[in-house]
Amino acid sequence: MNRNDFEEQNPLRSFFIKGLLIVVVAILCLFIGALLMLGMLSGINKIPIKGLLKGEAKQGELLEENALAASEGPVGDKEGPGAEKPVLDGSFMAQLDSAVSSIVKTITPSVVNVRVRITRENLLGEEIQGEGLGAGVIYDDRGYIITNNHVAGDAEELLVTLWDGREYEPEVIRADVNADVVVIKIDAEDLKAAEFTFIASVEVGEIVIAVGSPFGLQQTVTMGVISAKGRDITISPETLPMVNLVQTDAAINQGNSGGPLVNSNGQVIGINTMILSPSGASAGIGFAVPSDTVVNIANQIIEFGKARIPFIGVVMGENSTETVGVYIVEALEGYPAEEAGIKAGDIITEFDRAAVKTRFELYAQILKQNVGDIIEMKIFRDNEVQTITLKLVEAPITENTE
Repeated sequence: MNRNDFEEQNPLRSFFIKGLLIVVVAILCLFIGALLMLGMLSGINKIPIKGLLKGEAKQGELLEENALAASEGPVGDKEGPGAEKPVLDGSFMAQLDSAVSSIVKTITPSVVNVRVRITRENLLGEEIQGEGLGAGVIYDDRGYIITNNHVAGDAEELLVTLWDGREYEPEVIRADVNADVVVIKIDAEDLKAAEFTFIASVEVGEIVIAVGSPFGLQQTVTMGVISAKGRDITISPETLPMVNLVQTDAAINQGNSGGPLVNSNGQVIGINTMILSPSGASAGIGFAVPSDTVVNIANQIIEFGKARIPFIGVVMGENSTETVGVYIVEALEGYPAEEAGIKAGDIITEFDRAAVKTRFELYAQILKQNVGDIIEMKIFRDNEVQTITLKLVEAPITENTE
């Protein structure tokens, strides 16, 4: 009797055995799947399988936090089943809220409102008086404040309002129209200076906060990210290009000019200076003068009474070669580049240990230096790289200013 004969003679018994085997196999699969799932959960949460089966959680986990919050009762004025659930301290949003609030508390005492009065001529040649608004940031506790030149540089009257409501008429120390930076000074006590940091320490995509007085609304805070670094903009033929600007999507409007752009540590990384917008209001494209440039110019103004732009004395042109760098058309006679041996056709590839690819990048590196600094440059000439040392002098554009 073969297997087929047996099944034909006992159809019910054969069906029962097959069904039992299927059930056993299914149970085994479910059991094995459960074990695998428990193993994965145990590994992810770093909790023993025994602890998972008992509903335990490691110290500091959300289960413990929820239990603690529940034991403390309802939050706020609400009670009973409809009470608001407490925000978990470990949640991302709670941490973000706390961080932003901390940044604002850190920088707010260092931000001032600047109100200006200016007399200008209208189209008919008549003199009219107008008012303007801006912001500023306290540079040190001696009363020096940094703001934009286009805010306070040409003002006939200035009024500075501190975060606590105190008002002062400041003295204009000096302005630099090229970098759009001006330093003013007030005679006040208990000032909190802002902390500045190098722009190289922050990256594109990092969170930033802009503080200022848009439309006269003092101590207004907006948040965004660093959209880009190293932006170069030419404002007019009469001024040098603004280089190495920080671009941000934090809302910047009229009245934000001169206020600080700060990083997640509450450190100033730039001074808000302009926006690109067809409507004149914020369109998510704002720019700030980088802190490196601002601090260098502010220190020069405070020490020398003016900003002294360093100069190497070269005429730059289009680089049509395969070598990446700044092509030199001419080394001006009597200036550092010519005295150091730089010639027409040389390509500057590095300035003070920083690679430079364009004339704007070279100019940005020069602005970080001071008159009298001795720096090294690398140039490409005759298919080889040479190192040249020179001493920076003051540029003619600022040398003859009083």
